Amino acid sequence: MRQRVITAAVALVVFIPIIWYGGFAIELAAAILAVVGVYELFRMKGLEIASFEGVLSALGAVFLVLPKDRWFFFLPEKADNFILFYLTVMILLGGLVASKNMYTISQAGFPVITSLYVGVGFQNFVSARHTGFVVLLYALFVVWATDIGAYFIGKQFGKRKLWPEVSPNKTIEGSLGGILCAVVVALLFLLLTPNKELFVYSLPTMLIITVVFSIVGQFGDLVESSIKRHYDVKDSGTILPGHGGILDRFDSLLFVFPIMHLFGLF
Repeated sequence: MRQRVITAAVALVVFIPIIWYGGFAIELAAAILAVVGVYELFRMKGLEIASFEGVLSALGAVFLVLPKDRWFFFLPEKADNFILFYLTVMILLGGLVASKNMYTISQAGFPVITSLYVGVGFQNFVSARHTGFVVLLYALFVVWATDIGAYFIGKQFGKRKLWPEVSPNKTIEGSLGGILCAVVVALLFLLLTPNKELFVYSLPTMLIITVVFSIVGQFGDLVESSIKRHYDVKDSGTILPGHGGILDRFDSLLFVFPIMHLFGLF
């Protein structure tokens, strides 16, 4: 427990100034986190990141995360991040030809979906911050409130399993408690925030949307639990002592941020 608290405190000391400053700092941090996320997925599968598909997968994630105007300004105006990402896909598929079909499309699929999963999630993390510090904080508070509420309410009142085949410790009561906590925290946050003009919906609508985000965040957590169960690992990594890996901490956010974008919050 002490190790978890120390790690969390150190992470916050590093993380908060970066998300407050924004700009190139959060872009670079997100790109680094994305590469670590790709590494963790490759590690779970028993593959080396320092390989043909590992390097291309990490590069594809970086191409998705880093804004084109700042980092790839030398490209033609109409070129975009997705085209850069697709370039890595083309090279991966070219491996089928170069290897004379020893490297298959099924093998190429893993690095592609890995870079999409991690890259798009952190891309929208950056986009949320560029829209406003308050927008990013809203998402973080919703996810954190969901996690904390689900843990404590589930521990206290949980009886019915939510999805035992994937995550045996999660309960329906905990899940509902997480949603309730997210709504309460979102209500307080939206009432107190000085930048209400950043949110395009009314307060009641934002609270309804918060329920959606809380559910999506929990689903993202279950997805990562399913991946870990498939590869028979406890944590995605060891970079955060007491907390696991980067994907263990960002699994919910990697699902929430793209859905926030879909709802037009940034």
